[in-house]
Amino acid sequence: MQTEQGKFITLEGSEGAGKSTNLVFIAETLRQTGKTVITTREPGGSEIGEKIRALLLDPQNSAMHADTELLLMFAARAQHLQQTILPALKQGIWVISDRFTDASYAYQGAARGLGFERIAPLESWVQGQFAPDLTLVFDLPIEVGMVRVAARAGRVDRFEQEQSAFFAKVREAYLQRAQLSLQRYCVLNAAQPLEVVQQQIREQLRLRLGC
Repeated sequence: MQTEQGKFITLEGSEGAGKSTNLVFIAETLRQTGKTVITTREPGGSEIGEKIRALLLDPQNSAMHADTELLLMFAARAQHLQQTILPALKQGIWVISDRFTDASYAYQGAARGLGFERIAPLESWVQGQFAPDLTLVFDLPIEVGMVRVAARAGRVDRFEQEQSAFFAKVREAYLQRAQLSLQRYCVLNAAQPLEVVQQQIREQLRLRLGC
């Protein structure tokens, strides 16, 4: 008997939106329904991808050109897809990723100013027609996200040290992307109390994926 394909859920949003916390919540919620689940992240998600991630996030790499950043993102994504995401889905495993291709449109396309038209051919090359089954966009005011990032322990990475104008472009791009396919995207108000956000996540999983 053929194994039913797993589902692919991605979490998107600017810094401090709560993706990491809700990634754990979604995984546990799905496991309670009997699903086999793995969690992953971008950039990263594979041994090679994690090495690329270290390059991308290192604050010392301030001289990195925007084109280099974009190509490294897709290099990591290609490995992530082929080594982690696609094999798991084929085995019936549900995959939840902290960021995916929408992040490239938001960060490199909008905030870095490369434009969406530069990213679309890379998306087609690396993914073909493959896309997430559900994308949750965690949206909140930029100033709230920056306060949350500042409260974290440890040093900020190369993206987190950007200014509010950068993240305003990221936010706008995510909201713009979400309007392209209301069937795939769901925008959540991440400034609400965590329990409210998670109740809404649970409802979206039920309505959209039957969980």
